Amino acid sequence: MIQRMLSQALVGLLLVSAAAYADEASVKAAFTAKFPKAKVESVHALPDLGLYEIVIPRGSEPLIIYTDENFRFMMQGSLVDTKTMTDLTEQTRNRLTAIDFDSLPLDRAIKKVKGDGSRKFAIFSDPDCPYCRRIEQELEKLDNVTIYVLLYPIEQLHPKAVEHAKAIWCSPNRVKAWDDYMLRGVTPTAKGDCPNPVADLVAYGARKGVNGTPTLVFADGTRVPGALNASQLETQLANAAKASGK
Repeated sequence: MIQRMLSQALVGLLLVSAAAYADEASVKAAFTAKFPKAKVESVHALPDLGLYEIVIPRGSEPLIIYTDENFRFMMQGSLVDTKTMTDLTEQTRNRLTAIDFDSLPLDRAIKKVKGDGSRKFAIFSDPDCPYCRRIEQELEKLDNVTIYVLLYPIEQLHPKAVEHAKAIWCSPNRVKAWDDYMLRGVTPTAKGDCPNPVADLVAYGARKGVNGTPTLVFADGTRVPGALNASQLETQLANAAKASGK
C-alpha cells in the first residue's frame, strides 16, 4: 500500500515537472516566433510569480526579460521581491556573468595589499580611463583588502593606454608606479619594453566579455562593472564573504 502511494506521488511529481518544461518550451516557441533573429539562452519558470524569465545573450551583459505564460505581455527591468528586498534580476545577472575568482590570471596582476589583506577582489583597469582613476580614489578608503589590478588598456578609446600600462608594469615598483599615475598623475618613466602580460590580459578579458573598465570581480565570482564608491565596495565585499561562509 505504501509503495503504491509512493509510486503515485512520484508519477505526480514527474507530471508536474513535465508540464513546467512544456510551458517553458511553449514560451520559448512564442518568443522565437515573435523575434526569430533573437537567440534564447534560457527560459525559466517563476511559479510563485506566475512569470517566465527569458535570458538573451548580449555580450557581457545578458538581456533579462519577463513574460506571462501566454506571452501576451513582456517586461524588462529589475524584478524585486519586496518581502526580502532582493533584486531577483540582479541575482540572475550575477549568476550568468560570474567569473571563477581562482581562475583569474592573478599571477599577472599588480598586487596591492592593505592592512591584513584578508578580503580580496580583482579589477580590470585601463590606466587612461577616467572612471578607473575615480574608483582608485574610493579604493584608498578601504582597509584589510588585497586588490589585484589586471591591466586592461582599451586602445580604441585611449591610444596611449597600452604604452602606459607596459611602462607601469616595467617599473621597478609596479604598485608605486600605478598609484603615482592613477592618484597623482605622475607618468611612469620606464620604457615598457620588458616582458609584460598586457596583451595576454587584454585577450583574456575579451574572452570573458569584459568590454568596459573598471570591471571588478569579487571572491564569490560576482562581476560588477563601473566605478563603485567605497560604500558600494564594502557591500560587495560583505556579500562575497557571506557567500563563501566567512
